[in-house]
Amino acid sequence: MITTGADGVKEVTPPLSDVDVEALKAGDRVRITGVIYTARDAAHGRLLPLIEAGRALPFDVRGQIIYYTGPSPARPGDVVGSIGPTTGGRMDKFTPALLELGLKGTMGKGARSQPVKDAFMKFKGIYFGAIGGAGAVLSRFVRKVDIVAYEDLGTEAIRRIEVENFPAIVINDCHGGDLYQEGMTQYAR
Repeated sequence: MITTGADGVKEVTPPLSDVDVEALKAGDRVRITGVIYTARDAAHGRLLPLIEAGRALPFDVRGQIIYYTGPSPARPGDVVGSIGPTTGGRMDKFTPALLELGLKGTMGKGARSQPVKDAFMKFKGIYFGAIGGAGAVLSRFVRKVDIVAYEDLGTEAIRRIEVENFPAIVINDCHGGDLYQEGMTQYAR
């Protein structure tokens, strides 16, 4: 579900529908509240063979957001340690297959490839940018963390995290919008 706060920031509550994704545009500031999943390179490397074999994944990706992060261990009394984004482009070879299964959002830092941007348009997906270098600050928005799969991967295990008002910005939308491209064009004059 998508609503707009009094400050103009869009409130995002997963799971997301096609209509929700269509309501988001490159450059929109968002706050995410609800459940999102974490997965990085190693976990994605285990998901792709399952997809290719037509087997069930360890969680239902339909309508969900995957955050590209590997949180550090929590200090005593904290829910999670630093939880900053990793580079989204490293997951580009896996993303179209997940979008085809119904994944609606990904979140990380950095630009995505053209095939991924095309898949966002084809399958109604979106890419959120999280603030790189601010993982300790971002941990304040996490309320609960549970390992879903691949505990042997340590920080790269797939986790189900509950977030409240997690700040992000829409980088790539399902309409072909690309905040990075728009920014470069704006300042190339």
